[in-house]
Amino acid sequence: MPHPVLLVLDADPSPRLGRLTGRVDVRYADASSLAGQLPAADVLLVWDTASDAVRKAWPGPGARPRWVHTAGTGVDRLLCPELIASDTVLTRARGLGERPVAEYAAGLVLAFAKDLPGTLELQRLRRWRPREGEEVAGSRAVVVGAGPVGREITRLLHGLGVTVALVGRTARRTLHGVADLDRLAARADWVIAAVPLTESTRSMFDRRFFGLLQPSARFVNVGHGATVVEADLVDALDRRWLAGAALDVFEDEPLDGRSPLWDVPGLLVSAHRSGNTVGRHDRLGEQFVAMYEQWAQGGPLPHVVDKRLGHVPSRDLPEGVAAP
Repeated sequence: MPHPVLLVLDADPSPRLGRLTGRVDVRYADASSLAGQLPAADVLLVWDTASDAVRKAWPGPGARPRWVHTAGTGVDRLLCPELIASDTVLTRARGLGERPVAEYAAGLVLAFAKDLPGTLELQRLRRWRPREGEEVAGSRAVVVGAGPVGREITRLLHGLGVTVALVGRTARRTLHGVADLDRLAARADWVIAAVPLTESTRSMFDRRFFGLLQPSARFVNVGHGATVVEADLVDALDRRWLAGAALDVFEDEPLDGRSPLWDVPGLLVSAHRSGNTVGRHDRLGEQFVAMYEQWAQGGPLPHVVDKRLGHVPSRDLPEGVAAP
């Protein structure tokens, strides 16, 4: 009996799949060869999470894999009407990047409060200039996105003494709904975006939103680049509607070296690195191998995405409601 075919949309470094040796027919594809190889695949591992190749190749002719797993947390680059309507099960990586992203977001809050960019600039200029910093404890934050990342950010900020309002799609218990966002953001010292990219979140942080913020507020995005209207953020910073911002994700990545975003005063730019930690690729590979072994034995897969909503439904939400 032939081995199941595992097709990997590859990226460097390739996944380590040693435990599957001799049990699975592993094949590799890139954007140009994916469409031709999809009909033969039982499982597709999307290792190149920055690629749009799946969304482009899926509508083509022939059979399609029964299961697609992405090594990333977002599925917006994969979803197309044909995949959504299919019987293919879609899963994503989960439980590996939440803490690193939360640590990065908390680090940005501390960097702003203590003006670390200004300290580094004064060091570069060899200038001794004692300055005052802000106290983080007692400040107020709004974390937008109540999924695992948003919840971990909330937990870490609580540990720093920050009063945090966590905003999700639907209000329940201690969670605010999106209808509360404007009111909460207008009083916040920190607004941290950790929402997935869906039709309802695309461009949600725009000129109108930035106009609500206090002049002393800072905005941080560790979610998805296309949730922010970047030109509106730049204009808001130029007009000093807010005191600063940090973007770790962008609508177009990698960010072009000629982009004006590199030079905007008050804007910290980083290269989509909040979830990148030493050993991350090995852990992502190990998670997929464990999921594959469970799937091969006929067991239920974890981290299944509701393709209509573009989320992994939260366990503590009513059926059919997904966490941002």
